[in-house]
Amino acid sequence: MVAYSTMKEVMVWVQTTKDASVRIQYWPVGVPEAGHFSATVKTDRDNGFIAHCIADSLEPGVEYEYTVYLNDMEMEIPHECTFRTQQIWKWRGDAPDFSFATGSCLYVNEPKYDRPGTPYGAGYEIFKSINSLKPDFFLWLGDNTYLREADWNSRSGIDHRYAHTRALSELQPLLARTPNYAIWDDHDFGPNNSDRSYHLKEHTSSTFRNYFPAPDRIFDRGVTHFVQWADCDFFMLDNRYWRSPNNRSDLESPTILGEEQIEWLLDALVNSQASFKFIAMGGQFLSTSAHGEHYINVAPSERAFLLEKIHVLKIEGVIFLTGDVHFSEMSTLVRDGAYPLHEFTASPLTSGIHQGDKSKNTLQDVETVTEQRNFIRFDISGPLKQRTLRAECFSSGGKLLWTRSIKSQELRH
Repeated sequence: MVAYSTMKEVMVWVQTTKDASVRIQYWPVGVPEAGHFSATVKTDRDNGFIAHCIADSLEPGVEYEYTVYLNDMEMEIPHECTFRTQQIWKWRGDAPDFSFATGSCLYVNEPKYDRPGTPYGAGYEIFKSINSLKPDFFLWLGDNTYLREADWNSRSGIDHRYAHTRALSELQPLLARTPNYAIWDDHDFGPNNSDRSYHLKEHTSSTFRNYFPAPDRIFDRGVTHFVQWADCDFFMLDNRYWRSPNNRSDLESPTILGEEQIEWLLDALVNSQASFKFIAMGGQFLSTSAHGEHYINVAPSERAFLLEKIHVLKIEGVIFLTGDVHFSEMSTLVRDGAYPLHEFTASPLTSGIHQGDKSKNTLQDVETVTEQRNFIRFDISGPLKQRTLRAECFSSGGKLLWTRSIKSQELRH
């Protein structure tokens, strides 16, 4: 898997089935004689047989091919293995156009551990549809695997579930050529609706970081991080590690993100000069549906605080990206004296489907409610001061279901 891409460094993630020495060789497309090797990394049981191979002899805006060596033997990989470094563009011209795809809720069946009855997971062809569009990167919006009852009380169970999901054959071609960034939600963090009390959260944190390595982590706990692509910033939030229990009725101000993470988010938003500032979190933020784990139902005062700060600090360009609810939709909050806030919810990829909560979310764009497995692709294009974001929702089979467009000028004071 291509884990991340910057202008001068790319990480390729490799998992083996037993102890091995791993390295990658990479070269500009069509120029194999200009190849370089990464440092050799040894995999073993303690690190989940995972190697993080860093390609660091790179130039911005170049497409590279790569191959994997195990114990000094070149592996035969039956699909495209390429990556592209980000372009250097500031002071040189307009920001480059780019696209990314996003979704949440990846369930891979394993009958002996699944609930009896109709399998919960299906539609794995969705990854072929995503890959055919060749997004510049994929953004995982949580529930990127589903820990089962047999998994979440042991490290062995957690490690097995992550490895089992990552081995899905339909997923491999997408992973091998597309950078992957991720946040989590309850099912890859722990049990259903889990919170800060989960007793193995330190292990799921380290496991998640091992499977979705990022060039930075904001805290030494949890999975919060930051991604910059061209003129857009992505604030990748952790909605589980610091979360108070949903049923702690004695708490005056329940939390989902926690004070420390919120302060970092506000600092980073104020500092950002991005055309679009994407705030990614596992559960819905704007939705007014007062049931389940929607933000307004679990931590209404914290939601109100964040909305007030975005308004008072005049933070421009904010768009929320969320998953979790097993249907997709766009929500819009019209604000007095400020631009409207938009939220795109993308769910599910391969797990079960829920009804679209129609009429309960008063901010819902009803025509975007999608009650089938789907993903959303975003295209960012246009001159730097006049960028356009185009959202396109596709079915598992690649059929275009709906589109929406937002101009960066519309998200300014």
